[in-house]
Amino acid sequence: MTNWQAIAERISAASGRAFAPGRPQPIGGGCINQAVVLGAGEQRVFVKLNSADLLAMFEAEAAGLAEMAATNSIRVPAPICTGRIGQQAFIAMEHIDLGGARGDTAAAGRQLAAMHRTTRERFGWDRDNTIGSTPQPNAERDDWVAFWAEQRLGFQLGLAARNGYRGRLQQRGERLRQGLAGLLDHAPSASLLHGDLWGGNLGYAEGGQPVIFDPACYYGDREADLAMTELFGGFGGQFRAAYEEAWPLAPGYPVRKRLYNLYHILNHLNLFGGGYLRQAEAMIDQLLSELG
Repeated sequence: MTNWQAIAERISAASGRAFAPGRPQPIGGGCINQAVVLGAGEQRVFVKLNSADLLAMFEAEAAGLAEMAATNSIRVPAPICTGRIGQQAFIAMEHIDLGGARGDTAAAGRQLAAMHRTTRERFGWDRDNTIGSTPQPNAERDDWVAFWAEQRLGFQLGLAARNGYRGRLQQRGERLRQGLAGLLDHAPSASLLHGDLWGGNLGYAEGGQPVIFDPACYYGDREADLAMTELFGGFGGQFRAAYEEAWPLAPGYPVRKRLYNLYHILNHLNLFGGGYLRQAEAMIDQLLSELG
């Protein structure tokens, strides 16, 4: 049973003002964590809970939210605190009412481009995190091709092999890994990425202000974020047009887009099962055909 009062005391200590939890209001829609809203009025706080051994996942999420917020570009929920109470880990953050607002999709595109202007010298991040519930290794590398081959495509293929998806997927996937330099044929900056930017992780606050959340942050090719906005839909043409007006994409993006989205399809295969196997194999075949 969740000790809401103990969580409220942690929130009070972190925020510097007294916080009363009130009656927790469950929030649906997630498949990984339990989510509730605590408090009332202007003191509402959004809280996610999971088992105590997953505290590092929430700590990485809080760090990602803070890193994105520091860019002063696109709005994210401000993290308040993380911690362990009994057998549960939790993250508490600012509650933003996303209900019913008509979204300014062009502003979302411009503001994401502004966030991507935040760069580092190396690809990766100073901590590992998760993509959904899958571990996401982020050890920093100077070379983008090597980073993607080892810590994105290679990691997911290795996980797929352990999950029983061997044979053709592994053979063709390894051939693709060896040919990545022929597909990642530009020199991207190491931009701050949201990392898991599908339509369910974008919402709109009052007045249509864009808000992104549930990050899997690292520094990489900004096209990886743009690619995922096209994978499952939900962003629209104005979003893309505004992004490209702010920062045009380099030639060859349509091919690189498929490569970057392969990572997410492999992750869905590892999370949800064989329904994604045929799609992953078809994407690999298409990419190999580009190599000739």
